[in-house]
Amino acid sequence: MNSYKDKKILITGGTGTIGYHLTKRLLAEHPKVIRIFSRDEYKQFEMAQEFQEHLPQLRFLIGDVRDQQRLVRAMEGIDYVFHCAAMKHVPACEYNPFEAVQTNVVGTQNVIQAAVANEVSKVLFTSTDKAISPTNTYGATKLTAERLISAAEYQKGPRTTTFSSVRFGNVMGSRGSVIPLFKKQILEQGMITVTDPDMLRYMMTPAQAIELILKANEMASGGEVFVLKMPVVRLGDLADVVIKMVQKKYQIDDKVELRVIGIRPGEKRFEELMTSDEQALVTESKEMYIIPSIFADSHDYSHENSTLNYRIDLESSIIAPSTLEHWLLTEKLV
Repeated sequence: MNSYKDKKILITGGTGTIGYHLTKRLLAEHPKVIRIFSRDEYKQFEMAQEFQEHLPQLRFLIGDVRDQQRLVRAMEGIDYVFHCAAMKHVPACEYNPFEAVQTNVVGTQNVIQAAVANEVSKVLFTSTDKAISPTNTYGATKLTAERLISAAEYQKGPRTTTFSSVRFGNVMGSRGSVIPLFKKQILEQGMITVTDPDMLRYMMTPAQAIELILKANEMASGGEVFVLKMPVVRLGDLADVVIKMVQKKYQIDDKVELRVIGIRPGEKRFEELMTSDEQALVTESKEMYIIPSIFADSHDYSHENSTLNYRIDLESSIIAPSTLEHWLLTEKLV
């Protein structure tokens, strides 16, 4: 992969989990510069300390995607934009819906306009499986942002910027995710809280997510939504594995209680990858499903061994606890 050698890259929300791992991965491709755009100055400070040897290549810009003028300045001379900034916490978005709209919807439109103004080569938007048939504010704002990105491909006129989205589920170990929460609860309270042990979630490790994001960006022709193929995790299995690993690591002999607290506002018991209408259009490659833009001419994905056989058996996709434990050990998430 040499698409990023000597290129200029901007990552919005660059201090978040995906932004951090994306930065680390892209530095291996020797870009000319990576601009980390976020409003969290302390996280930027921490990241600058960790990546000191790469500081000539890294630039840290304080800013908010709600501020279009700041985005325009940040994107000057940029080749690739990875738009990762968002309000992601489901209950926070439920109780502060207009704040979620301003960041996730208006912020995405600001990214689009700034990219067009600066003739950026490609913009990849990171979306979520919660955008499918959304039952919460977070999912609804992400769905709207997806539509803005796809429509931008149609509305950009003679400009050459390519816009596309990538959908994926929960990233293991990300800030605010259940794995760090479970670990903290076990160590401090000797128990963990679970909304519903039978709840199923699409999950992947940070390394898996980043590689597929970069693959989608390479394949993007304009307006597509790339849906990453993700393993399914049963929440109860994850809780059991984390309890076992934390007890072993910290030599805890006492029994850890698993307390069921019920589903929070806006949550689903099962997530989806795409709607039935999207299934009728989808093309499948080895690593992802590709939903073409309704605004663009059809694209040929034959080089990806594509088919039109979208079938997902959720139950058969659930990964075994042993595999889950191996992933957590490999990624050092516990």
